[in-house]
Amino acid sequence: MTSARRYHITTFGCQMNKADSERMAGILEQMGFEWSESPDEANLILYNTCTIRDNAEQKVYSYLGRQAKRKQSEPDLTLVVAGCVAQQEGEALLRRVPELDLVMGPQHANRLQDLLEQVFAGSQVVATEAVHIMEDITKPRRDSSVTAWVNVIYGCNERCTYCVVPNVRGIEQSRTPEAIRAEMEELGRQGYKEVTLLGQNIDAYGRDLPGVKPNGQHLHTLTDLLYFVHDVPGIERIRFATSHPRYFTERLIRACAELPKVCEHFHIPFQSGDNEVLKAMARGYTQEKYRRIIDTIRRYIPDASISADAIVAFPGETEAQFENTLKLVEEVGFDQLNTAAYSPRPGTPAALWDNQLPEAVKSDRLQRLNHLVAIKAAERSQRYLGRIEQVLVEDANPKDPHQVMGRTRGNRLTYFPGCISELKGKLVEVEITEARAFSLTGKALATVR
Repeated sequence: MTSARRYHITTFGCQMNKADSERMAGILEQMGFEWSESPDEANLILYNTCTIRDNAEQKVYSYLGRQAKRKQSEPDLTLVVAGCVAQQEGEALLRRVPELDLVMGPQHANRLQDLLEQVFAGSQVVATEAVHIMEDITKPRRDSSVTAWVNVIYGCNERCTYCVVPNVRGIEQSRTPEAIRAEMEELGRQGYKEVTLLGQNIDAYGRDLPGVKPNGQHLHTLTDLLYFVHDVPGIERIRFATSHPRYFTERLIRACAELPKVCEHFHIPFQSGDNEVLKAMARGYTQEKYRRIIDTIRRYIPDASISADAIVAFPGETEAQFENTLKLVEEVGFDQLNTAAYSPRPGTPAALWDNQLPEAVKSDRLQRLNHLVAIKAAERSQRYLGRIEQVLVEDANPKDPHQVMGRTRGNRLTYFPGCISELKGKLVEVEITEARAFSLTGKALATVR
């Protein structure tokens, strides 16, 4: 293979997808491909897709259409669709876009080289069957040199009625603590300072691994994993996402309070503030239980940042039920909230219900929730004013080259004057001089390390 082979990856959707794209880029570079900034100059284009929301799917089709046209005049162009749309649509994608060479679900990310070799031998390949995920030894081509994702559990066994993830990412499969620690040690050696442990439902970590304690508890839990990897040399900060309220324990919160490297930031989706809606969503907890979790976090770690996900206009949601969501947001005071209006996903129970709400109701509720989120986030930000925060510098501010940007331990984006070539990857003490809803500005006092 000549060095002229160039690839381009476009990633849609969640952190899991970003982590998968980095692994697939690593495989392509091992195969002798070079990264191309522009898809139009690449001769292998990979779309890593997301099916959580409808518009993400439509975007994929519009990008694909443009490249499929190009392929008619450049037959050696290789077109790949990976990720959740690929898993969900399978062969239907080939019928819709016959120019595609490879359709592959998220569980097949590690097999990219094998699958491409079949393509280069002249086959059109669909890989969406369930597989046991082999331990991953590919070195990802990571987008950042400061922070890195590390997958700890793939798949999800929950059956939320709106969610397509279990259909497209398969059943829960945990990596061994030893494999996770080895990957983190390698990252520490390469100079990474922060790791985010990733799972679609990370609190389920370890349930599928063998071994039980004498008291009948699982031998491996997310809490045990945090203790196991906490002292990896070079890694200064550890985060984890995404949590499920059903499995979020006081023991986990206590570990986060005790372990200095674990950041005071929790991402725990609540989805709705109304118990009837939560039941229809099959979430397995009540809003009271959710509030108890937040109260427990604040008892152990009063200053913790809490972010979440919420869905408005779920089928059958009444105005009063929506107001229960507003009430929860008002009373909890989230630092950040990812919001979405419900959109029906193929193959999910809620998509078939006949009590879908009109688009006008969806956009009205989303707007009202977003307005409240911004107000509460701005209030939460005020607590940072005048404080000294440790910021891990990730990059230059794209809007002002004289400023650098990074995150506080509580995950607030923070800008301050500085030179990126000197500060990248450094932990800096920053005095906060300005607080906005979702970001801060400050001045550097000292570089810690």
